[in-house]
Amino acid sequence: MAPPGTVTNWSGSVSCAPSARTRPKRTSDVARLVRRARHDGITVRPVGPAHSSVPLFTTEDTLVSLERMTGVVETDPQARTARVLPGTGLRELGEELAERGLAMQNLGDVDYQAVAGAISTGTHGSGITLGNLSSTMIGGRLVNGLGEEVPFGVDADAGVADPLLRAAQVSLGALGILTSLTLQLEEAHQLHRQNWITHIDWVLEHFAELIETNRSVDFYWYPRSDLAQVRMLNKPGQEPQMTPPGRLKTDQTGPNYEIIPNDRMMKFEEMEYMLPLDTQLAAFQQIRERIKSRHRAQVGWRVLVRTIAADDAMLSNAHGRPTMTIALLQNHMLPYKDYFDDIEPIFWDCGGRPHWGKKHTLNAPQLVEMYPEWRSFQQIRRQMDPQGVLLNGYLREILGEEEI
Repeated sequence: MAPPGTVTNWSGSVSCAPSARTRPKRTSDVARLVRRARHDGITVRPVGPAHSSVPLFTTEDTLVSLERMTGVVETDPQARTARVLPGTGLRELGEELAERGLAMQNLGDVDYQAVAGAISTGTHGSGITLGNLSSTMIGGRLVNGLGEEVPFGVDADAGVADPLLRAAQVSLGALGILTSLTLQLEEAHQLHRQNWITHIDWVLEHFAELIETNRSVDFYWYPRSDLAQVRMLNKPGQEPQMTPPGRLKTDQTGPNYEIIPNDRMMKFEEMEYMLPLDTQLAAFQQIRERIKSRHRAQVGWRVLVRTIAADDAMLSNAHGRPTMTIALLQNHMLPYKDYFDDIEPIFWDCGGRPHWGKKHTLNAPQLVEMYPEWRSFQQIRRQMDPQGVLLNGYLREILGEEEI
């Protein structure tokens, strides 16, 4: 059992024991605690439900929960935008937006994250025309490492090309603590979800057609059986005629925020990489063969494949290229490190970028080569937080800021 005061992530693999925990209610409270931390020479890290599989939230100093800063502040039905507070849970956000006739364009696989954390780590769903959640943030406000409230994007009348916006869209909480987010949305809509159980060979043969004809599609491969579960999500009446051969496991229709997320009663560890979109699935096929030859006896969970539209956020894993993602999932009670370590070099060889919130072993010297605007992000980060008030040891390592 963890000692009193310990904060542990969802899967149980990351924990910290902060000296102070705070739950501000207002932006002024956030600014005050950051200024105090700067004066005292200590660090501040934001935390939500702690779904991250890596130590993004850890600190020995002050841990800030935004759980009291929640809700939809205002909406513009004509522009289909909303201003929301950072601690709002994704499910609660879906419900509040639906009451106003609006909806997120897409959602990830789970909905117990807070919106600020989901956006700051590049959380995504699936769909070749749908960007990750970060790409829907078109403005907002943050409290930087100087304790100043700074607007960006449309909130600063700077538009979506604003460099600070493009840095803040996937910021890992390293630029500041988000206090308000302006989101580009869609009209509230229903989705028809169908989950089919079929053989993986059929999926490999029809993957290109699947991603072209469905609004959103992803698939799980089950290593021990060689079966796959294909999940197809479409607006009612827009379903493709092609359906997988096999068993229809799920067939339901409802609001998008209820239909997209999966229930996650069992916890797991995860490694996920974002690769250039390849309809031939060469990387997946290589990983499949490696798992079958070396890991099939130990891997009790599945491999998940999704797609993301390209965007231009500086540290987005989908920056500048249509993207496919491959995720390795392993029950949190089973060993995962040898499995992940063996597969990870395949991701590197195939041009993969790691998901910021999932397990990976890369640090700054490797990561800088993957992002064309890495140094632009570093410059903005240093302007926003010159003393590193918002950095912990893990962020210093992956962002190349060890000297701060």
